Amino acid sequence: MSPPTAVLVLVLAAGRWLVCAADVGDFSPCLGVFHRAWPPKGLAGTPVCQRYDNQYRFATLYSRRRRSPWFSAYLYSPPEGKRPTTPWKFEPQLAYPGAGGGMVPFPPGPVDQNVVASQAVEHDYINSTFSRGHLNPSLQHRSHQDRCATFTLTNVVPQKEGSNDGPWAALEQAVNRTLGAYCLGPAHVVTGVVPYRSDDRWLGDRRVAVPEYLWSAYCCPRYDGSLPVELRGAFPTHAAVGRNDPNSGEEIVPVDPTAKTPFRGFDVRTMTLGTLEEILEDRLGGAVSVFYEQCSGPE
Repeated sequence: MSPPTAVLVLVLAAGRWLVCAADVGDFSPCLGVFHRAWPPKGLAGTPVCQRYDNQYRFATLYSRRRRSPWFSAYLYSPPEGKRPTTPWKFEPQLAYPGAGGGMVPFPPGPVDQNVVASQAVEHDYINSTFSRGHLNPSLQHRSHQDRCATFTLTNVVPQKEGSNDGPWAALEQAVNRTLGAYCLGPAHVVTGVVPYRSDDRWLGDRRVAVPEYLWSAYCCPRYDGSLPVELRGAFPTHAAVGRNDPNSGEEIVPVDPTAKTPFRGFDVRTMTLGTLEEILEDRLGGAVSVFYEQCSGPE
């Protein structure tokens, strides 16, 4: 069942019309990013419809306790242009109930304490050993506005550079090549995190949770049937899990001992959607479904 339809309320205040929408706490305004308008099931958090330049761009399930997202979901489009230069942003509605929808750039000076308490801020990542790892990457989008929208800390998790600049970046590029060449209709992507089984790891003073693994899966129901042999298992769905801790065990993702030193221990394992969901169920303690009926049926 999909969430109930969002109700938009127009309020005349201070001489202007304000639009109060369910940007936070309800996926209804942005259900179009999900296959068959069906968000993943089995994960608990705060739904955020990520709005930038007066348009919904993607969706995030946010963990207030962890001050980081469980997943971001978006529609893939073949990338054009370079990584944009744009300020990092935050989500006001996580800090102020009833605040206007839409992400906002961080101010040049001190950040309001309500924002600091409710979500990650730029200071959390300064002088840390982690990069800001996009779940929804800027270079899986065509429009400049869609790329700029990904630069919000509600779409970011602490990611080791060996992963972010190495095997995980290679995975994102491989997805670009595969979907760009063979997907004939909408491609839905969901990228998320796997927490440590116990004893959460934190960035800073127990403010932002560090994931042990990252995962990603796509759904493309309509694709070119003339696939090369090596890609016949890549449609309609495909998935992957990447290591974010070089000291983790190898039961989920084995380590390639011949990898270059900066990237050793940050391997990525590709797999079926079913295998990914089994891993998530084992780690999270409950059944997880990423796409409606395993990405079956027309759009």
